Amino acid sequence: MNTELVIEVGDRPGSVGALLAVPPQASHLLVFAHGAGAGMRHAFMDAAAAALGTRGIATLRYQFPYMQNASRRPDPPAVLQATVRAAVRAAAEAAPDLPLLAGGKSMGGRMTSLAAASEPLEGVRGLVFFGFPLHPAGSPAVARGAHLSRVTVPMLFLQGTRDKLAELDLLRPLVAPIPGATLQILEGADHSFHLLKSAGRSDEDVLAEMARTVAAWAPSSA
Repeated sequence: MNTELVIEVGDRPGSVGALLAVPPQASHLLVFAHGAGAGMRHAFMDAAAAALGTRGIATLRYQFPYMQNASRRPDPPAVLQATVRAAVRAAAEAAPDLPLLAGGKSMGGRMTSLAAASEPLEGVRGLVFFGFPLHPAGSPAVARGAHLSRVTVPMLFLQGTRDKLAELDLLRPLVAPIPGATLQILEGADHSFHLLKSAGRSDEDVLAEMARTVAAWAPSSA
């Protein structure tokens, strides 16, 4: 069951909505940001939160201000990162006994990492990226990941082999030298974690694999 919350970001962005789901015997709480084109109630966010819950990972999903205001244009990075920090504070208040993780889908994960690279997120023990957007599709580059070496907590990258926004030949050498960084490859998955019909397994199987991976990795972030 989801509990609806309101998070105060600041005077100009105002407040945003959030959904808190805490399964029985939860071990960690993931502050879970959405991607650029869809909000916290998107089917992927729903399914990922449910899968994580079966593995004892609570989630706090939240809106960025532009999505809260039904705009298609993302907020400036400073506003997005301020929202990340506000969500982390709200998570700590809502479930003070649970160790915190933070991250998100695509842009939400990247904004979380930028915030953490600028200044550690208070109480957050690790970052989880569901499809880190290293570069635009068709324009491979590594500049968007240059800040990752400044993150001071463990990081888990969940990346599909068909993800057009993160060529693995670029992501692997970027992540490998970073202490505490783990790259989990999801065979056949694209940036949305969809599989081809010929893959021999379902999208639900990929979600289950990601949830198992996060649950197994989370204690190492403590």
